[in-house]
Amino acid sequence: MSHADPRFGAQLRALRTRHGLSLRALGQIAHRGKSHLHDLETGAKAPTPETARHLDEVLRAGGTLACLVDQPVDHDAEAGELLARVWASDVSAETLARIEASVDDLASAYATTRPVDLLPMVRRQLAYVGRLLDGRGTLAQRRRLVVAAGWLTVLRATVHIDLLQGSAAGTHLSAAMALAEHGEHPEIQAWCLETQAWDWLTRGDYRRAVDLSQQAQRLAPRSSSAHIQAVAQEARVWARLADVRRTRDALDRLERLTANLPVPERAEHHYRYDPTKALAYTATTLSWAGDPAAEQVARAALAELDPRGDGGERPRRSASARLDLAMALVAVDQPDEAIAVAADAVRSGRVVSSNWWRAREVLRRVELTGTANAVTLREVYEAHRPTFDSGHYARPADSR
Repeated sequence: MSHADPRFGAQLRALRTRHGLSLRALGQIAHRGKSHLHDLETGAKAPTPETARHLDEVLRAGGTLACLVDQPVDHDAEAGELLARVWASDVSAETLARIEASVDDLASAYATTRPVDLLPMVRRQLAYVGRLLDGRGTLAQRRRLVVAAGWLTVLRATVHIDLLQGSAAGTHLSAAMALAEHGEHPEIQAWCLETQAWDWLTRGDYRRAVDLSQQAQRLAPRSSSAHIQAVAQEARVWARLADVRRTRDALDRLERLTANLPVPERAEHHYRYDPTKALAYTATTLSWAGDPAAEQVARAALAELDPRGDGGERPRRSASARLDLAMALVAVDQPDEAIAVAADAVRSGRVVSSNWWRAREVLRRVELTGTANAVTLREVYEAHRPTFDSGHYARPADSR
């Protein structure tokens, strides 16, 4: 359990008051219950480090609240402890099925759960797996548990990327790769490479992202979800590099791989490729490449994801689809509609940290059009801009 400095509650109340927010209003913005926030302010409950960081972000407190909570997690120690247990002991097989079901539940929750909320859930499950690794069992049972640990660890790394916690992400990706090698599971290894490719893409190192995407394709079982996702990732990187021929080639390969692919039982599962993703990935890729076909594809992808206009069942993906459509609209000289669509994406609160650069790029391109309405998107952007946004991840295609 985390322990907060006695000043945490008073500081939280002062920040909330300074912003003119009631407990209910802060709860709506921060996606926290009013009673939970009241308990934090009165000291009845101690905040987790993740909650403190999230409230810092919402209230633009510059880390004031996080400083009053436990010291940051020692990611190297946690990952190292898990690996040490893998090397040293046998496992019990009694709860393996439940563990594997929990892995699927968490991977499915990734699509709809805020990263700051999902991270402690994944950490708790990893801690439980670590305790089970102290038990005894057959080699087959032990391998299943090691594989479960590998899936959880690559998921944890992905969440750290979404939270822009690069050092932690790197530590856990390395641990996930080691677990996958120990469990002889090339698909997890490929997902580690694909995840690194996405991370480097958001950082603007497109050549490294291409290389990692291609490595993942070579390592992953043919036509597996990891292989398909790596092809989609490669297409997006070529689009950022403005290489139209290679972009089209990768998209053609993606289409062939997904043409007859059945929808998985749990389509929202992060590590099971849903063929409906292909349309959204194509929209993203074409919009980044500046292809005129991007607008039509982006509209179709958004209509499929969010038919009622309320965010749909996958609100994070819907927010990204709106940013894709906005980018495509700017390219075909429709900045006013682009402003409205992008503003909806930003207001939704579903643009994760690692995707915030995409909102910033739409804003920049809208402002370059000279439209007077650009001020509207700027106001929405500034009102929702997280504290980490300093432009570090802004690597627009025409500035390379």
